This record gives sequence, structure tokens and C-alpha cells, in this order.
Amino acid sequence: MMDFWQLAPEFQLTWWEWILIFLAGVIVGISKAGVKGLGVLVVTIFLIVFGGKTSTGIVVPLFIMGDIFAVWYYRRDAQWKYLFRLLPWMFLGVLLGVWVGQDLPEDLFRRSMAVIILLTVVMMYVWERRPIKNIPDNWWFAGIMGLAAGFTTMVGNLAGAFSNIFFLAMRFPKAEFIGTAAWLFFIINLFKLPFHIFVWETITPETLAVNLRLIPAIVIGLFLGVHFVKVIKEKHFRQLILVLTALGAILILVS
Repeated sequence: MMDFWQLAPEFQLTWWEWILIFLAGVIVGISKAGVKGLGVLVVTIFLIVFGGKTSTGIVVPLFIMGDIFAVWYYRRDAQWKYLFRLLPWMFLGVLLGVWVGQDLPEDLFRRSMAVIILLTVVMMYVWERRPIKNIPDNWWFAGIMGLAAGFTTMVGNLAGAFSNIFFLAMRFPKAEFIGTAAWLFFIINLFKLPFHIFVWETITPETLAVNLRLIPAIVIGLFLGVHFVKVIKEKHFRQLILVLTALGAILILVS
């Protein structure tokens, strides 16, 4: 049996790469504790260290670890009515992502995603700057956001921007925003697992060995994130989502 600390040759990292992914693990914990918009930073770091498709398989189990805590901690705040409107479309988006992402050029996808996320930030900024009297409440709005979120979460673990648009449009209070998003991504990440394991083969014993080493980082991030969510104000919380999402998109674009 291979010693726990002996990784496969392709996962032999330098000390600074370990620092980067440990930091990313902390960010996963902070994000899953309720500070939304940070997930895209995690995706960026792992993409830089491991490359495109490989990084998606490493990130999913890390997100699920954080999801388990999030759905327990915020279990009373989920708005299931809105989840059931979004989930079927996200499932379809994931299936589309499995098919398209199989042969999608990595560089083209990475840069396209950065542009899409920046455009969504502009949309969210407009919604936050002026009161919205007629919030989109039609099936097509949930359909568009759900398909986009499902596709991007499968191909690049980047559904946050689109789900944020949907939740912000619903004008959820902070706790309901966090609780609903927690259950949404827990369900979707579990749905993605078999495709990563059996279709793309991006989750393997070797990638799981990397995940296990990052558990302490996720735990640290969860403790930090819970404290941060308690002290941040509602107005600043929404602004933080926009700033962090834009920052992550820029990092992906230039990486």
C-alpha cells in the first residue's frame, strides 16, 4: 500500500504550490461558511497549479467537504421553493457541460468564462444600484440561470456567478441566501461526482490523496468564515459578492 505522503509523480508539487493550494483550501472553508463569491478564487488557484480538467476533479471533493458543513450549519435557512425551480435546469446544464466539456479547448474555455463572469458582475451591479420593482419571476429566468449555472459548474466549477444573480434577484436576506445556496451546491456537487469519476475520469485515488491533505485547511477556513459572516453587514455582504466575483474573473482571464 502506498504511503499516505507519497503522491503520484504528476502530483509532486513544489513548496510554493503547496502553499497556494493550502490557501485555496482555507478559502473553500471560508466560502462554504457563507462568504459567497470566493469559490472562483479557489478554481483559479487550482487551475494555475494543476491545469484545466484535472483541477476540476480535485476541486469537487473539496467543495463537497465544505458543503457538508454548510448544509448542517444553515439547514434551517434554505428556501426550497426556489431550489426546486432552479435544480432541474441545473441538472440539464450539468449534462450539457459533460458533453461539451469532453473536447472543449481549455484555454478557450477559461478565457470565455472570465468574460461571462465579468458580464454577470455588471448585471448584478446594475440590480444592486437601483431598486427593482419587477423582479424576474418567470420560468425562463430560472431556466436561463439554471442552465448557465449547471453548465459552468460542470466544466469549470464556476456556477457561483449565475446562482448569485438568481438569489440576488429574489432579494433573499443574508441567512436565506447562504442556506439556499448551501443546499443547492451540495446537491449539484453530488450529482457531478459520477461524471467526474466514470466519464471524465478526473477523480481518482491520486486526486483524492491531494484532497485528504487539504482537510485541515478547510477546517481552518470554516472557523474563519463563520466568524466573518456574523460581523459583516447586509449591505456590505452584497457588495462583497460583486467585488470578489469580479476579482476572480480577472485572475482567470490573466492567468
